[in-house]
Amino acid sequence: MYHKMADDIGTNGEGVRVGTITHYFDKISVAVVKPEETMNVGDTIRVLDREGNVVLEQVVSSMEIDRVAQESVPAGQEFGMKVDGEVKEGYVVVRV
Repeated sequence: MYHKMADDIGTNGEGVRVGTITHYFDKISVAVVKPEETMNVGDTIRVLDREGNVVLEQVVSSMEIDRVAQESVPAGQEFGMKVDGEVKEGYVVVRV
């Protein structure tokens, strides 16, 4: 079975790569994301593991920087985001 690599996302209609998970706080289910593009509350995202498999899909319901809620976060500005499942450092975030 062929698994696409995370770097191939965006070429097959599954989504556009918008960031990477840099840390995961398992006790509170919060991921730290480093966006490569602006991200907004309300975006529908998928998180992909290192083999390109979908780990979860959800709507971004909240984003925080230093415990301050954000509606939009620009590229390069890390932020915390509540996630609906376990993710790991290095996983890719795509907007669908």
